[in-house]
Amino acid sequence: MAAFEQLVLDLGHRTALGSEDFLVGDSNAAAVALVDSWPDWPAPAGLVVGPLRSGKTHLAHVWQLRSGAGIVSAANLSEETVARLETMRALVVEDLDRGISCERTLFHLLNLSREHGAGIFMTSTVPPGDLAISLPDLRSRLRAALTVEISAPDDGLLRAVLVKHFADRQLSVDPQVIAWLLVNMERTMADAARVVEAIDRLAFASRRKVSRALAADALARLHQGII
Repeated sequence: MAAFEQLVLDLGHRTALGSEDFLVGDSNAAAVALVDSWPDWPAPAGLVVGPLRSGKTHLAHVWQLRSGAGIVSAANLSEETVARLETMRALVVEDLDRGISCERTLFHLLNLSREHGAGIFMTSTVPPGDLAISLPDLRSRLRAALTVEISAPDDGLLRAVLVKHFADRQLSVDPQVIAWLLVNMERTMADAARVVEAIDRLAFASRRKVSRALAADALARLHQGII
């Protein structure tokens, strides 16, 4: 194995998280606008709803940098989280759909944000009305949040996302390969990430350049669960 190949194997790849690296299209423009309009929100809490790997966490980190917020998953909420909001005046609460450890704590946080002007940025894969919540007051508070959705990406955004994933992995790809992938892959952000990872792994293992044939081979192996 050559020294450069060993270096690539050791370092892996880096996915940038700065606001300038986030790709914007019609499907996520409302979510981006929510982040950009802080702190001039008409309500103290915002909720971004979108499928897995659609960019919710990326936007949460951008908002965290803008607001100086703390960050916690909904599954790890506790009374200590209330103190963090009182101190930092802003808080990210991620993954409401994965379970809320203490519904009363989240209700308390949302009340504090209303009473004291603190900001809360939340993420979920499902809208507030579909969350499994037993506390009626919390359901009401979440439905009152500024809710924006990230929808399925259009061709332009999906193409840009594929190009970015390949660039993050330092792979040079012919535009014809991208065009072929757009026709043959599932049209989701999550699948774009999986497909590029599979192509990268196969190209490295077989020492082949990325081509349409290699992409087709990687996609077939991915569907068969062997890569």
